[in-house]
Amino acid sequence: MDLDDEQCYRALRTHDARFDGRFFVGVGTTGIYCRPICPARTPRARNCSYFPSAAAAESRGFRPCLRCRPELAPGHAVVDASRRLAQSAARLIEDGRLQDDSLAGLAVALQVTDRHLRRVFQQEFGVAPVAYAQTQRLLLAKRLLTDTQLSVTEVAMASGFASLRRFNDLFRTRYRMTPQQLRRAAPAHAPAGQLTFDLAFRPPYDWDAMLAFLALRAIPGVEQVDGRKYRRTVRLHGVRTPFPASGLATRGNGVLTSASPSPVFGFIEVCLAPGRKALRVTASASLATATQTLLARVKHLFDLACHPEAIAVALGPLAKPNPGLRLPGAIDGFEVAVRAILGQQVTVRLATTLAGRFVAAFGESIDTPYAALDRAFPAPEAIAALDPARIGELGIIGTRARAIVALAAEVAQGRLALDPSAPVDATLAALERLPGIGPWTAQYIAMRALAWPDAFPHPDVAVLKAMQIPKSARVPVLAESWRPWRAYAVLHLWKQLEKRP
Repeated sequence: MDLDDEQCYRALRTHDARFDGRFFVGVGTTGIYCRPICPARTPRARNCSYFPSAAAAESRGFRPCLRCRPELAPGHAVVDASRRLAQSAARLIEDGRLQDDSLAGLAVALQVTDRHLRRVFQQEFGVAPVAYAQTQRLLLAKRLLTDTQLSVTEVAMASGFASLRRFNDLFRTRYRMTPQQLRRAAPAHAPAGQLTFDLAFRPPYDWDAMLAFLALRAIPGVEQVDGRKYRRTVRLHGVRTPFPASGLATRGNGVLTSASPSPVFGFIEVCLAPGRKALRVTASASLATATQTLLARVKHLFDLACHPEAIAVALGPLAKPNPGLRLPGAIDGFEVAVRAILGQQVTVRLATTLAGRFVAAFGESIDTPYAALDRAFPAPEAIAALDPARIGELGIIGTRARAIVALAAEVAQGRLALDPSAPVDATLAALERLPGIGPWTAQYIAMRALAWPDAFPHPDVAVLKAMQIPKSARVPVLAESWRPWRAYAVLHLWKQLEKRP
């Protein structure tokens, strides 16, 4: 982080929310580290040390503040290649990748050497990837103990610890209290049978604009916008340590046992948290074992790592009317990619209708408390096995049906990843090699599934209308001034067009 001690202390003294998550402050007199927005009395400058991550603070012996709760801080949004690589590694770690993989395997997934990954990660976060992963597991456990009614054993399992004894020992050593003591100090308020979490953001945040975007594109059966709340069904893949609904068992050596890994299904509801600069996420208890992955996906969907002040400076007058616009991401990158193919050269409403037919035909049934939500978006493995003609029976033209099946095959075989950790240039090239996927579709997928802030879907009819430029060849040249935030520029142009009579 390119901030000096004086800037950090000024942000701490003023509780500046723009810097929340950009650094953490360790207080030498208490041994506690905090977010810059902590409501506690501001310590003296000479007692403060500043760290680029919670893991770096904990590596120096500081324990997390129970008032500002460092685990709630928003994440980072970067464009620089090395920093993006470090952030991609962090996302995979937060998604539980190191629970059953090595650093070398993580490096292979990111298409770099483990030595290079270790170097850029240390430079960005101040600790090695393994230490970062350990802190993330502990902070997730702290969140679950505070915000849910899961038992300590369930918390240990959901946080990625294979040994209950190891979890208890590490928690007590690092935080100077046992999990049971934290539970008694901060009893969960969430009702039994559901999980509730708050995820912080840096203001401003145009929640109404985000809901309007998602409502127009909501897939029937999968998504719903009701008032100022967003709801959807969820399938999460890659759950490392799921446990049976009937509970956990432990072997004599304290190692937790579980059912064999399988996808978990459930639903979420997201709204603004009352009186806080945060979103409130309510999830079904069925998703408890995948909490780490779920929260990472929700942060991606609602662009909670965004630095709105940096975007406002870069886009200037274009961003001024709507300074809180965020880049809608994805819970499931494959879902967004299929939606992009269905949206080729048709209206948004027609694409939504086609997506609803697609889900009704191939999605899996799921029980939720909401009548409008009863299907999970189909898995790529299921679609890859289809004859494109079956998709064509839904009124989807042949070229798009074949494109969807080809895309599903690449994702199902692990040759194509559609999430923010994927390498942008290689993924764009792989997408454009598929039949029926051109530059516009690939860039739109990068914009939402890869969270690539400089994606620029071109030519886009709405962008041309908003810019009032008859010749599309001029648009990329004019858009150069918006780098590296061209995806946000596209959102602002779409918003401008909505407001025109």
